Amino acid sequence: MINILMIEDDSTIAFGVKYALEQEGFNIDICKDLESARNNIKEKEYSIILLDVMLPDGNGYDFCKEIRENNETPIIFLTACDEEVNIVMGLDIGGDDYMTKPFRVRELISRIKAVLRRKGIYNESKKVLKFGDLSIHTLEARVFKNGEEVFLTSIEYKLLLILIQNNNTVLSRSKILEKLWDVTYDFVNDNTLTVYIKRLREKIEDNSADPKYILTVRGMGYKWNGSENNVSI
Repeated sequence: MINILMIEDDSTIAFGVKYALEQEGFNIDICKDLESARNNIKEKEYSIILLDVMLPDGNGYDFCKEIRENNETPIIFLTACDEEVNIVMGLDIGGDDYMTKPFRVRELISRIKAVLRRKGIYNESKKVLKFGDLSIHTLEARVFKNGEEVFLTSIEYKLLLILIQNNNTVLSRSKILEKLWDVTYDFVNDNTLTVYIKRLREKIEDNSADPKYILTVRGMGYKWNGSENNVSI
């Protein structure tokens, strides 16, 4: 699974990019400041970092230098600073690419893929997530079980992706609802979530009463039960 960290204090830009990247099958976390970004980096491994320059609690250039002291994670600067001296400085201190705002999201996705390919992290041909008898074709938004297509509603599919993108991580019901709202903008309440979980299990599990993929963690929430050896993206 390719994890992306975006450090951006403009929520409009951040959520637009988040939605587009998740449609590509990437998992993306958003931090609005450097302090929260530091905490995320300590707790989770990222394939690439999208870094704004002007942030509430510091400077993206300085943070890039900080990261480069012991971390080679690719960095793409996203900033309104479009002068040549800023671009050169960003690349010289360890940035892998530099995009100025406003930018086209499709171009950003292409640049992310290009950087990841250069680093040997991303292979364009691997756009299928495989878990045992399940395969999720993210480019086509189609799901197959034992080679036969499983037809999911839009929200069921997005719920499935949210669980998979957080493979083996327990997600609270409130966190799932928050993530569903971010990508669908449709109101889903707690009771409706229970219904969607039940329907999704009925469609992808061999036995929905004894699920092997979508597990309930009592008192905490749900988690996708998958092995890294069974996943390709």
